[in-house]
Amino acid sequence: MSGVPVGYQSSASSPDWLNKGDNAWQLTAATLVGLQSFPGLVVLYGGVVKKKWAVNSAFMALYAFAAVWICWVTWAYNMSFGDKLIPIWGKARPALNQGFLIGQAALPATAHFHAGGDALETAAVEPFYPMATVVYFQCVFAAITLILVAGSLLGRMSFLAWMLFVPLWLTFSYTIGAFSVWGGGFLFQWGVIDYCGGYVIHLSAGFAGFTAAYWVGPRAQKDRERFPPNNILFTLTGAGLLWMGWAGFNGGGPYAVNSVASMSVVNTNICTAMSLIVWTCLDVIFFGKPSVIGAVQGMITGLVCITPGAGTGGVMSTRGESVDSLTLNSKMLCALQDWRRAGFPGNK
Repeated sequence: MSGVPVGYQSSASSPDWLNKGDNAWQLTAATLVGLQSFPGLVVLYGGVVKKKWAVNSAFMALYAFAAVWICWVTWAYNMSFGDKLIPIWGKARPALNQGFLIGQAALPATAHFHAGGDALETAAVEPFYPMATVVYFQCVFAAITLILVAGSLLGRMSFLAWMLFVPLWLTFSYTIGAFSVWGGGFLFQWGVIDYCGGYVIHLSAGFAGFTAAYWVGPRAQKDRERFPPNNILFTLTGAGLLWMGWAGFNGGGPYAVNSVASMSVVNTNICTAMSLIVWTCLDVIFFGKPSVIGAVQGMITGLVCITPGAGTGGVMSTRGESVDSLTLNSKMLCALQDWRRAGFPGNK
């Protein structure tokens, strides 16, 4: 060992299975996703709502980020990625044991069942870094999901109600999707592929936000008639953090530093840029001028559209995602134009 540089020698804190490059990137990717939530969405929400809701909206995002951390390491991680309890849930237990956290990362082995009845057992995913890194990476994904749900409830829900909603939704909704698709549950065994959260994060947050907004009810009539953003520059700042942070969101999906991570980042940026440009052009076509808020909406649409398949195809396959976002943008803008003609609240 005398001829081996100290940085490459094995030790208790640097075992022989540890790939320092993979570990460094995964920690960086997780931190980028965390920055999407705080301060990214905190700033975006604080800028896009009315001034009277700015502080409360930002605080909702900050509280969710903190509350998810406590719930995640106490019971939710193992409900999402632990030993199977039922096909949609893992066994709830803490993820705080030191031996567990410093051991080599491993996601549960799963089985693909075929029509003939034969089962092909797949090996557990074993990244070359500690389990603590996986717990961190998946925690920030869970946190941003709750913060996305908060976007549907800004100006609608009291903060005390939000404090109760966060742990309940994380426990009884997010963990089900995460275990079913990523933790070896029934959807994974059916062959469902969600590269980095199109179902587990975006679809679940969208349905939860829509349902919660329906049951909580609309904002006051005077607020619906006029809903100006509080600070456009804050909105752009938050949107920029969200876009740049998506490099960690999709780039961390392979659990390693490899070509898939690189392609994911490139695909993500191409689709996002195309969606932003398309939405801006459609704003000009339908409304006669470009819109900053429209550009941000287009950007977010592109980010969401590319996420499920960012690492499953080459750059040219991004054309399909861009077409999907173009179609979605067109339909949404057509609906907005119809609402304007019908005297939708907020249009003078």
